[in-house]
Amino acid sequence: MEPLAVLQSREKSAITRLTRNSKIFKAIIKAIQDKKGENIISLDLRKIPEASADFFIVCEASSTTQVRAICDNIEHEVREKCAEAPYKHEGRTALQWVLIDYVNVVVHVMHPEARKFYKLEEMWSDADSQMHDL
Repeated sequence: MEPLAVLQSREKSAITRLTRNSKIFKAIIKAIQDKKGENIISLDLRKIPEASADFFIVCEASSTTQVRAICDNIEHEVREKCAEAPYKHEGRTALQWVLIDYVNVVVHVMHPEARKFYKLEEMWSDADSQMHDL
């Protein structure tokens, strides 16, 4: 029953809860800003019981090249500064919406059209949001 063990390892605990001042959170925001990601927003999901993470960080990039550059930089910076590798990532083939899952923080790097279509901020509108543009 390996899948259940994976789910149990993803359970939140008060000890591992993050804040916007956490090292990994700051590393992700800086990595996005360094590659000129736009409309960067963080959604604080800690008060939402159904949420699978503490934070979502959402940004957009105007080209597939920029999506790849942002994602590569996020993974590089988090590995260098926090010694963390992503639990999982999705979308690296099409590069329209790439999800990088660090368990307590999930990063969404999206094309503007995909962001308008999926409306993550509206879906999680009860979360506290904060802009992080330069």
